[in-house]
Amino acid sequence: MTLFEFDNQIRKDYNIVCGCDEAGRGPLAGDVFAAAVIFDKDTVIESINDSKKLTPKKRDILFDEIMEKALDFSIQTATVGEIEEFNILNCAMLAMRRAVEDLEIKPDICIIDGNKTPDVLLCPAKAVVKGDGKSQAVAAASILAKVARDRYMEQMSEKYPHYQFEKHKGYGTKLHYQMLDEFGPCEIHRMSFLKKYYAAKEKQS
Repeated sequence: MTLFEFDNQIRKDYNIVCGCDEAGRGPLAGDVFAAAVIFDKDTVIESINDSKKLTPKKRDILFDEIMEKALDFSIQTATVGEIEEFNILNCAMLAMRRAVEDLEIKPDICIIDGNKTPDVLLCPAKAVVKGDGKSQAVAAASILAKVARDRYMEQMSEKYPHYQFEKHKGYGTKLHYQMLDEFGPCEIHRMSFLKKYYAAKEKQS
């Protein structure tokens, strides 16, 4: 079954289908992003797939095509401050809820990538594990969220050039840890994610 066909199966019971996904749960720095996308029942975008399976160049091309062809879409965030206060899982759900609520078209159902759905959505929701590889709408949402977050981290690299965010996008790479060792954390680092790292370093010293 193609990603387009998967969504059309759902349309047998629900007219307006929204796909929703997030990007940035794992990084040590930066906001978490989420997107919601609604397509017309006849819209097919060739080569769309889970954002993690696409090259950055291909994601950029699809980013523009998705925004052009979607009936409606929204990209929203939860901030580092919110992540520290409410934890990353809750903030991923919060960002997805914000994306769905920001849509001008109210969906009849929202397909959420993963095994959990946000609380208090405006419509019924269905969690689909690896949904970004099964549903066209969810795959589109994963691309919008990923590209938007990558661009945000590139902007952050201009504000905090020491950390080279443009290279690792805030993930826990060897380079990122080297920069943390040299310069310490900045205001967009998720300190709750760094507790174990700094505790281990303290034991070594």
